[in-house]
Amino acid sequence: MSSSSDLQNPSVKLIGDEQLTPSQIVEQLDKYIIGQKDAKKSVAIALRNRLRRQNVSEELRDEIMPNNIIMIGPTGVGKTEIARRLAKLAKAPFVKVEASKFTEVGYVGRDVESMIRDLAEQAVAMVRSEKSEEVREKAALLVEERLLDILLPPVSGIEEQESEGDEEGLVVSGDEVTGDERNLEREINRKSREKMLERLRSGRMEDRQIEIEISSDGQGGMMQIFGPLGQMEDLGGIMQDLMSGMPKKKKKRRLTIAEARKLLEQEEVQKLIDMDVVVKEALRKAEESGIVFIDEIDKIAAPTTGAGGKGPDVSREGVQRDLLPIVEGSAVSTKHGIVKTDHVLFIASGAFHVARPSDLIPELQGRFPIRVELKSLTEEDFFLILTQPRNALIKQYRAMLLTEEIDLEFTEDAIREIARTAAKVNETVENIGARRLHTILTNLLEELMFGIPEMVKDGSIDKHVVIDAEKVREKLGKIAADRDLSQYIL
Repeated sequence: MSSSSDLQNPSVKLIGDEQLTPSQIVEQLDKYIIGQKDAKKSVAIALRNRLRRQNVSEELRDEIMPNNIIMIGPTGVGKTEIARRLAKLAKAPFVKVEASKFTEVGYVGRDVESMIRDLAEQAVAMVRSEKSEEVREKAALLVEERLLDILLPPVSGIEEQESEGDEEGLVVSGDEVTGDERNLEREINRKSREKMLERLRSGRMEDRQIEIEISSDGQGGMMQIFGPLGQMEDLGGIMQDLMSGMPKKKKKRRLTIAEARKLLEQEEVQKLIDMDVVVKEALRKAEESGIVFIDEIDKIAAPTTGAGGKGPDVSREGVQRDLLPIVEGSAVSTKHGIVKTDHVLFIASGAFHVARPSDLIPELQGRFPIRVELKSLTEEDFFLILTQPRNALIKQYRAMLLTEEIDLEFTEDAIREIARTAAKVNETVENIGARRLHTILTNLLEELMFGIPEMVKDGSIDKHVVIDAEKVREKLGKIAADRDLSQYIL
């Protein structure tokens, strides 16, 4: 029997307090998503298990597979948001794809491997951004030197004498320059640059026009390649690689110092970043911590017909069979290199109104061992969604109107009336979950959002606008009561 010391990886420290526990992960998700405790609990365990796996001995580490999850529930209840917030907490590459957009091999359309290519792109962009922040301070100093060289070109006479003269730099073209004169010139130039640098850093010169020479990326004239989408992505990547290897043309542009600073900083950051290191780290991050969210997986599950057979669309099962090796673990070729999908976490979701999870092919079902059912949102859930999350819609509208110097206030009874209306319309028309709140608030505030700039200008509106339950009923009552109107407006 193995001892605990045999199972632990000696090269990795034990999981410490600085890492989020499952309960802390759920607590973080609660700040943005209302309810759905079971789904939050499942993804929190999956995330923590990734951390646990990294601390296991190397012999067992490769054997521990991720527990992929299927979320079952109607649209708008928080499935995508849970996956997206989880990726942010884990600081992991994340892509969301729709299963219905894929076609099996042999058909024109996106192939399932493109989701891993997208994941690799996200990982490279994430690591490049991290590395850029690390070198940004050094790049800013280099940009200041380049701006100083443009504003105060080096004194050519001194440089020529130092490069072309004898060892002491005293005799050039028959003219004799003493060491004292050279030192004086240097001191004057140094003080001038210090003064100019102080003015640059103070921001007093940001509007001054200068002419700079920058690299042209040359992408504007790149030919477009037509063909099947998967092939086009591959060929597009090859063309980009070929173009990046060619010497870039320089072009002169006249810009303000503020604009020039941004462009020059981008150039300096790119010079300081080692892209080979970035790509290597990105591929490792994609393999070890990547998260792929496959939405609408129920759309590729062929429902069982009354006769006990499958439906007529055989392509659905073909997509499932193409998806299977990706989820099982395979090597996918991307323009940055090979990505192994063995430890990528796959989270699938679907409403499963017509098909059922059991309508997926058995092999694919086995690769999603964790199944979580998300509940439909109630009136009370809608009230909490409008008020509690950090990004609540009420807070968003208030923040937007504050930019027009309008203090928008919703009374509690108004918010409850909005929640009641959303729940009622979802029951009578079509259940689209929390997305119903967007349509209701848009209709409620449409006239205010449209006319507020003019009303502020002519002073015909109070700076403090209060929305109460009566105003909500007045605006939405008739629409909510009429099923046909609700169908097209709400």
